[in-house]
Amino acid sequence: MSNVATRFAPSPTGALHIGGVRTALFNWLFSKNKKGTFHLRIEDTDKERSKDEHKIQIIKSLKWIGIEHDGEEYIQSTKIKDHIDIANKLLHNGNAYKCYCSNEEIEEQKKRARQKKLPYIYNRKWRDIPDSEAPKDIKPVIRFKSKTEGSTVLKDLVQGDVEIDNDTIEDFIILSMNEHYIKNIDENYLYKHLVEYCEI
Repeated sequence: MSNVATRFAPSPTGALHIGGVRTALFNWLFSKNKKGTFHLRIEDTDKERSKDEHKIQIIKSLKWIGIEHDGEEYIQSTKIKDHIDIANKLLHNGNAYKCYCSNEEIEEQKKRARQKKLPYIYNRKWRDIPDSEAPKDIKPVIRFKSKTEGSTVLKDLVQGDVEIDNDTIEDFIILSMNEHYIKNIDENYLYKHLVEYCEI
């Protein structure tokens, strides 16, 4: 196994907690054991909740623990233009679409899912509706157009091959038009291995 690169990507919407330390530690140990690199990416694209004091606390806490990242930390908010460009390319290529559902509609969908004791998945209402029918008074979000047929197999080094039915994967939001919330859609390919926490 060569060219191992891992990353820890905390959000500065709060202080670093023990679960985040565990994820950072596993990524750091794995990369160093394989003579690879470990990177720190600060997910500060939620403008309304991200705080500089939390970012500083996260960086200082990791250094205090002894988890040193390679190179400079990546600050996601400095790359917002790149995210917007990629979201627009996905729109142009038909791999994403504008969703005009109001917050009230989304909350109603979530309420119905809770009543049926089902996991919430956005109902893809705007997936195939042309922009010409879009309401004028609602700013849309951009959603990734996930596959709805067949299945996807994830190559997991711990659990082995994990097969997921594509119709259970949500058309997740990648960009809000007010740019207060931007999902990371373009950078995980930079890392050779992703170490994530999950319940098994």
